[in-house]
Amino acid sequence: MDRIGAMTVFVAAADEGSLSAAGRRLGMPLPSVSRKLAELEGHLGIRLMARSTRQLTLTEAGRDYLAACRDILERVAEAEQSAAGGQAAPRGELVVAAPLMFGRLHVLPVVTEFLQRHPEVNVRLVLSDRNANLLEEHIDVALRIGTLPDSGLTARRVGEITRVVCASPAYLRRHGTPASPEALRDHECVTFVGMASSLAWSFNGPQGGLRVPIRSRLTVNTADAAIAAATQGVGITRVLSYQVAEPIARQALTRLLPGFEPAPSPVNLLYARQGRLPAKTRSFLDLAATRLVEVLR
Repeated sequence: MDRIGAMTVFVAAADEGSLSAAGRRLGMPLPSVSRKLAELEGHLGIRLMARSTRQLTLTEAGRDYLAACRDILERVAEAEQSAAGGQAAPRGELVVAAPLMFGRLHVLPVVTEFLQRHPEVNVRLVLSDRNANLLEEHIDVALRIGTLPDSGLTARRVGEITRVVCASPAYLRRHGTPASPEALRDHECVTFVGMASSLAWSFNGPQGGLRVPIRSRLTVNTADAAIAAATQGVGITRVLSYQVAEPIARQALTRLLPGFEPAPSPVNLLYARQGRLPAKTRSFLDLAATRLVEVLR
């Protein structure tokens, strides 16, 4: 069996949603398409697609195998181009994962620029505050904030961020500016449940760690909402530095207690190194590292 040919048929069928459309795309008769797909399933001993009169539906095993096939076919094309003396152009699908707000603010612009540079690449951007498993979910590159576990993956550091306390100038005019973390006891706060407790905030003091009880007038479940409420003068909030860089720059918020901020957290691009990286992954890592270092400096 011609495995590369069979994989090509399988990918075309998955992309087009039907065997006849895959045949038209490949210039191959429908019986040949059906035979190659059946041979591939017979070789693997699994069903890759559920067939009906109207459409093809990937099985769970088929979804996993499809991602592997795409990667293999892209590597074969790159190897052939390299052997012929050419520079392999990025192509195929790239899957990128990032935290929700950081991804929207800073990773999406990188993806947009990457797509403009490389017309043969499609990107699937997954924005979630859940740390996805790169290998199990076929993610090429993930941006992670915080200390990384020893996972066997490769990390490329692009900067660091920290937790910051801030409030609107209007709030500070009404209630005064706290000069120490302990002074927060007398202030109204907006807490973000994904960031810290709504009962106390931790700081670094001259004598080490310091935990200060706070009074939360408003508790929300997204950083966007906490920032919006603080900007409107509801109270003092605490979020990540990149999340309030823009409102602080335009003086809608004022950064408080900078001398008591906790140690910063690293920001890394994470990927699995399995031999030589595909051109699409190498190109995205280089662009993303350059742009994110500028943002996080």
